[in-house]
Amino acid sequence: MTPPPPGCASLGAPRARVPTPLARSGLPLRLLLLLWTAAASQGHPKNGPRISAVWKGHAGQDHVDFGPAEPHTVLLHEPGSSSVWVGGRSKVYVFDFSKDRNASMRTVNIGSTKGSCRDKQGCENYITLLEKQGEGLLVCGTNARRPSCWTLVNDTAELLGERRGYAPFSPDENSLVLFDGSEVYSTIRKQEYNGKIPRFRRIKGEIELYTSDTVMQNPQFIKATIVHQDQAYDDKIYYFFREDNPDKNPEAPLNVSRVAQLCRGDQGGESSLSVSKWNTFLKAMLVCSDATSNKNFNRLQDVFLLPDPNGQWRDTRVYGVFSNPWNYSAVCVYSLGDIDKVFRTSSLKGYHSDLPNPRPGKCLPDRQPIPTETFQVADSHPEVVQRVEPVGPLKTPLFHSKYHYQKVVVHRMHASNGETFHVLYLTTDKGTIHKVVESGKREHSLVFSILEIQPFRRPATIQAMSLDAERRKLYVNSQWEVSQVPLDLCEVYSGGCHGCLMARDPYCGWNQDRCVSIYSSPEPVLQSINPAEPHKGCPNPKPEQAPLQKVSLAQNSRYYLSCPMESRHATYSWRHENSVEQSCEPGHQSPNCILFIENLTDLQYGHYYCEAQEGSYLREAQHWELLREDGAVTSHLLGRARALAASLWLGVLPTLTLGLLVH
Repeated sequence: MTPPPPGCASLGAPRARVPTPLARSGLPLRLLLLLWTAAASQGHPKNGPRISAVWKGHAGQDHVDFGPAEPHTVLLHEPGSSSVWVGGRSKVYVFDFSKDRNASMRTVNIGSTKGSCRDKQGCENYITLLEKQGEGLLVCGTNARRPSCWTLVNDTAELLGERRGYAPFSPDENSLVLFDGSEVYSTIRKQEYNGKIPRFRRIKGEIELYTSDTVMQNPQFIKATIVHQDQAYDDKIYYFFREDNPDKNPEAPLNVSRVAQLCRGDQGGESSLSVSKWNTFLKAMLVCSDATSNKNFNRLQDVFLLPDPNGQWRDTRVYGVFSNPWNYSAVCVYSLGDIDKVFRTSSLKGYHSDLPNPRPGKCLPDRQPIPTETFQVADSHPEVVQRVEPVGPLKTPLFHSKYHYQKVVVHRMHASNGETFHVLYLTTDKGTIHKVVESGKREHSLVFSILEIQPFRRPATIQAMSLDAERRKLYVNSQWEVSQVPLDLCEVYSGGCHGCLMARDPYCGWNQDRCVSIYSSPEPVLQSINPAEPHKGCPNPKPEQAPLQKVSLAQNSRYYLSCPMESRHATYSWRHENSVEQSCEPGHQSPNCILFIENLTDLQYGHYYCEAQEGSYLREAQHWELLREDGAVTSHLLGRARALAASLWLGVLPTLTLGLLVH
């Protein structure tokens, strides 16, 4: 049980009413209760996760420590494999998460090849790239500011030499490397002290190309992908980034989020100015705003592409995580078809003449070079007028939140009744993962935040996250450890059948008196089909009653009743006889709904019920009976109570006061 608030006896430890140091100083209990109530009333809105859980894992199987802290890491995992590779400081960690066995870790040292350095950090080899190639692994790192690569086969590393563009000079640099067959694309500068303007390059392939220095303003690259379209010559490279806003109006946002397109078959131009540059570059603004609430989210944080199950590239869903200056977040969903249409049909911003033929951004068959006139127009007017808007009739975010999200992965899954759901896993700046369910119906999507997961034994920022749909696992790492988290965490839902179905978790259902995974049950499970009132699908229309707990307390004593607020979406109320004594609304900051009784009288003995109301779902969470206590017990506990009261008052008051001032 949570330690009692100051001056209050914990249930099970009754005591006489004892004047505490604060009470003697004239600060009444009622004032402190107001402080506690004011601080506790601040919190997250109802659109936050319904349940919070700590993933402790199975002993030895789901968490592995690095040993020393790893401030900069890169994670690689191939779907279906039990192996996870993590690049750290001068080493590669190889983890094995085989089923029903203890997880194991081995390391391969790949230190710097430089003999002498000016400072210790400059001597390190921070691994920044891991890429599976055949039976081995391509490993690239900073190598004491001399970027180099190695091949790793059977835990043996062989130096390939310096590879500019494959790894940055410092692990703090924004870098993005994309592999497509024998071709490699990179945003990493090749020279340490010049060439500081970021570019998107083809660094390995038929011809090396780079973007013009004027088409992007201080870009921060987020994601890049190759899209194979209907005709091979029309294949595109799309990359997502944010850049400085060219609009310097004080009211304009500092950043603008973009998507850029390049033709994969771009061969450069005909003139000396265009021969080594991408000739098909165009960029468009990504819009993520809610007009009804006047909220705009301009800072792109992460992107995840969810392919269409039927292989239609136009229907690939692009999930973007955005933030605003207050670190609130939104998730907007786009389609590759809409992005492609914007680039094919929009006019160019600031260009008012007729577009040349072929139009800027058009891919040409048979390896034809782009005419110089087309390149010059696109190079001087790289942004299209039309903006890329979210899918759906309202063109608004899928949802927005007061949490600060940083990374996202999405799993398309089918519930036991065949209904399709998209399950989003979003990392927060607090080191937790939010599990958000989106129904698969495109025009009328329902979104529900069902769970907050603490994935680590030692709370820390999540540095990387990888989704394995085959094994139904998330792999995440901090600077201290790597964790394997199941997608179907059904054991965290308590409350019998009603609690299981109220979770609205499409991975879980009720079967044989347990909340179980749909993947582990050999027979069909009971799942909610009514998202508004899922509990009504249970065989028993009423949830189980809470067991009666009794406590004996002396008359005129002060004490409290504490009811854990399991669901953040429910209103918790303490009821005595027919009156509500205390109510705690959703967003209540304290994890418990606490009823204080300052002075116990004859009328206050009896039965107390803590009830949780969530829509039409009413659950009895706790049931206490307060009984009169024998006076001899009160006298016996007087000395102990006095010391306990003093320590609790003095320890908790500063926290309560500070919380009130902050809020």
